[in-house]
Amino acid sequence: MDFDSAIPIESAAIEFLEGMVGKDGRLSLVSGDASFRRYYRVESDRGRYILMDAPPDKENSAPFVDLSRFLLGHGVAVPKVVKANLEQGYLLLDDLGDETFLVALRQGVSPQTLYALAVEVLLTIQSTPNDGSSIAHGRSYDRALMAREFALFTDWYLEGIRKQSITPADRSRFTAVFERIMDHLLSLPTVLVHRDYHCRNLMWQPGKEGRERVGVLDFQDAVMGPITYDLASLLRDCYVAWEAPFRQEISALWLSGAKKRLGYDPTPAQFKKDFDWMALQRNLKAIGIFGRLSLRDGKHGYLNDIPRTMTYVHQTLSDHPELDDLRALIEKYAP
Repeated sequence: MDFDSAIPIESAAIEFLEGMVGKDGRLSLVSGDASFRRYYRVESDRGRYILMDAPPDKENSAPFVDLSRFLLGHGVAVPKVVKANLEQGYLLLDDLGDETFLVALRQGVSPQTLYALAVEVLLTIQSTPNDGSSIAHGRSYDRALMAREFALFTDWYLEGIRKQSITPADRSRFTAVFERIMDHLLSLPTVLVHRDYHCRNLMWQPGKEGRERVGVLDFQDAVMGPITYDLASLLRDCYVAWEAPFRQEISALWLSGAKKRLGYDPTPAQFKKDFDWMALQRNLKAIGIFGRLSLRDGKHGYLNDIPRTMTYVHQTLSDHPELDDLRALIEKYAP
């Protein structure tokens, strides 16, 4: 196979590919991501594919294979696994292209077009049956998981990035308000949750009018969890910010579908709390993850996304006086 000698790829990966694409294949690095996975584009006269290289000592690729099968079976456009070697950590996937929502938006594609389709795909994901036929059905977005995610904010961002030493009394105050938020979120209806449904994981696949398609990536961590999680991920995106009128427009579109397809029909005040508190939990988690990526993994670029994400946090806290304890704590340790 032909490939750039600067590309860091093992000979075992080349051997894995040659049985599928032949020796005339061309290999180029597409990207890495926030995990230890790397992605390569493979082009040959047999087709175009993506090679996922996920070191098995750091990444378990079995959930990706399982969820790809499940979601494809329910009409969601995710990459099909063409070939897998889980022991070595190699997956050969269908290629959904290069045009993420983030790229499409920069190229002038209508946000209304993109996000209306994203809502339809999201509702399809959320409508899939909880029948035990996917690994996600046995994984719950429970209190223990939420608590670990909240701890990312205090441990990796406040103490790690901001170099703040949280007093025992204030740590107890953080815990108390996090428990209050979790009590509410865990009372919400439960659906299949993608967990990273945002502009970098949604692929724009243009076609003739009415035949456009949205591809979905990075679904391997899916769980059963709160119904507003993925909508909050989409509209309180760490990588692109939307003004309130657009968020309200897309939320209304999702709510209309959620009433018909999911039986979720909250009052406006109930929905605001369901959405905002979920977005708050996710945004605090993301800030903590960005801190960890910098301090532990040397991936410092994600720090640039913290100001946008922290703006969401402050906006949410200002709208919910019952969370004033958390606002005071954050102003103390991250003024």
